[in-house]
Amino acid sequence: MQVVIVGGGFAGLRLAQRLNNKEGVDVLMINKFNFHQFQPLFYQVATAALDASNISFPLRKAFHHSRNIRFRLTELTSVSPAEKKITTTIGDFNYDILVLATGADTNFFGNVKLQNASFPMKSTVEAVQLRHRLLETFEKALVLKENPVEFKKLMTIVITGGGPTGVELSGAIAEMRNNILPKDYPELDFKQMKIFLLEGSGKLLASMSEESSKQSKYYLDKLGVDVMLNTIVSDYDGEQVTLKDGATIPAKTVIWAAGIRGNVPDGIDPSFVVRGNRIKVDRFNQVIGLDNIYALGDVAYMETSLFPHGHPQVANVALNQAKNLGDNILRAIKGERQLEEFEYHDKGSMATVGRNLAVVDMPKPKLHFGGFFAWMIWMGLHLFLLLGVKNRIQVFINWIYKYFTYDQSLRLLVRDERKPWGEVRQP
Repeated sequence: MQVVIVGGGFAGLRLAQRLNNKEGVDVLMINKFNFHQFQPLFYQVATAALDASNISFPLRKAFHHSRNIRFRLTELTSVSPAEKKITTTIGDFNYDILVLATGADTNFFGNVKLQNASFPMKSTVEAVQLRHRLLETFEKALVLKENPVEFKKLMTIVITGGGPTGVELSGAIAEMRNNILPKDYPELDFKQMKIFLLEGSGKLLASMSEESSKQSKYYLDKLGVDVMLNTIVSDYDGEQVTLKDGATIPAKTVIWAAGIRGNVPDGIDPSFVVRGNRIKVDRFNQVIGLDNIYALGDVAYMETSLFPHGHPQVANVALNQAKNLGDNILRAIKGERQLEEFEYHDKGSMATVGRNLAVVDMPKPKLHFGGFFAWMIWMGLHLFLLLGVKNRIQVFINWIYKYFTYDQSLRLLVRDERKPWGEVRQP
């Protein structure tokens, strides 16, 4: 059986691991990056707490001892269900089973100006670009500190979206402002630096409990983040954020974390795609209406009695769906007709805000706790989920170093030496 897996994220990698060295199945994994990215820690790369290599793992290395898994570095361009074939940037591949684990990308809700002017954070590359932008901003602020209008724009950072990414990023930037940046840039007055977190609904961490929402807002207030609830961004031109109510916030840096949309390839009938650009699947993760094509993780939309509006787009859902599909494929190879329906058992959710500050919700038994203990649980779980012993050790050392020194040593501003550093001019 020829299985083609598109995507090397949590779902795609876990499925490949499940089928690794199993008889009767050959696996081809394709991905546009040659490494697995640990998305929950993108924000730490963006804020110079971790290096990009600390949260990345080469996909080829993951299958050094595999007899049945191959990898190709390419992008999927279209699917041809009738021919059981996919087209990529390096050619066509046939399949017996196709698994779409293409994940999700940033949703700008059709606003092209926002897309062009703001910074998303859905890949390691984008996290590194954001880190570069943040550090470059303070270098430019040194040049323009005598110009109050431009200085205010440079010293204002706006983060849209009060989910885990927005909350964690806001807290991390606030800690940089409070503990690190004044030492790096003693000429700048960081009391004038503003960090805004804008959320369109009435609470932060909408998928978590009311206690977690209130506690995370309390932590952010404590760190000096200006949290604005029931606030929707309507436009941004690179200089000024315009809100739906007409108010404006002058800012040179806007980080967009307000939504995601599934990466659906061409060739999938639009009638199979639902809200959020997710592909509708049955209880076995098979795309409804298509034989031998499955979707996993963020791109899959499955309705169950427990989750009538689809599962949350989190890593644990992707991992469990991949495990279930892998087991079903192995059952089919053995000729077993009784396959297992997927059922997600929510083990809880968590988010960190900063040093000794995190929130955790557990459904069974129903518990909520925050602070230092929740922060320790958050760190332990993320270390466990990281791929590679070397990465776990490096991340742990970086965290220990930062905890005792209130510093991080990865504030490298890399630029093209062919271009002079002289782009900052007085307007």
